[in-house]
Amino acid sequence: MKIYIYGAGSIGCYLGGRLVVAGNDVTFITRPRIHAELSQFGLVLTDYLGKKIKLAPHQLKLTTDPTQIVDADVVFICVKSAATEQVAHEIKEYLGAKTPLIIGFQNGLSNVPILKRVLQGQMILEGMVPFNVATQEAGHYHQGTSGALSVKQYPNQNLLENAFQKAGLEIVFEKDMLAVQWAKLLLNLNNSINALSKKPLKEQLSIRKYRQCVAMAQQEALALLDSAQIKPAKLTAVPTHLIPKLLSLPNPLFKLLSRKMLAIDPLARSSMQDDLIAGCPTEVDWINGEVLKLAEQCGRQAPINA
Repeated sequence: MKIYIYGAGSIGCYLGGRLVVAGNDVTFITRPRIHAELSQFGLVLTDYLGKKIKLAPHQLKLTTDPTQIVDADVVFICVKSAATEQVAHEIKEYLGAKTPLIIGFQNGLSNVPILKRVLQGQMILEGMVPFNVATQEAGHYHQGTSGALSVKQYPNQNLLENAFQKAGLEIVFEKDMLAVQWAKLLLNLNNSINALSKKPLKEQLSIRKYRQCVAMAQQEALALLDSAQIKPAKLTAVPTHLIPKLLSLPNPLFKLLSRKMLAIDPLARSSMQDDLIAGCPTEVDWINGEVLKLAEQCGRQAPINA
């Protein structure tokens, strides 16, 4: 099974690297800057449990040529949301009559619908990465939080399941990915707050005023989801509708109870913070913006997420 990572940034490099170590055939389609970094330094992957993996440059299949996607059996779309439309048209041109399995491991809700609209006739599935991956230095990517990957159920899913299990990455196949995506988006409403705080995730969440901001954004979104009769999935030990209440607790209580919710290490930070630091466009329109779209559909407003 030949796996191609289209848009190998933080998430793409981390997932791809873990799969390479487990013996999978993985090709990274990267931007020139990432290609240069990986060609020089290789990949270093670390996580919140203390795991450290090193891959030398010669162990990586790297390319900046997206036409190579024609050889893929499975394609992971890991580009930023703003690039999805362009990438979809590129894939349509390069694949021709080939029909690999395509999985969108991206933030937000609108990326897979775009892929399906442009790539009609292809098998395209929703994927969800629950954990945070931050760039530490050139070629070094760190998983700072816990969680299991999710992918839409499909025939022959055991092949992908085995690949991820051998890589030590938990994966579940879900019937209702919309519920999963909304649950992840609710957690991601902290991304913009974390980015503006300029603090590591664990430090930011230790400050009650920041947590209260997140709780307000989540409560607004949950009210809209209830109005739209959408029930988000449970991704943590704490039920989704109780997370805002947990976030609003005084610091001692939050510190005690949050340990059961999500494992976070001191290095974790949101990818949106990385984008701001790098001067790149953020994905706020594909995260908080989804709440605004839902509000419009419900004939309501969402001033906190606006």
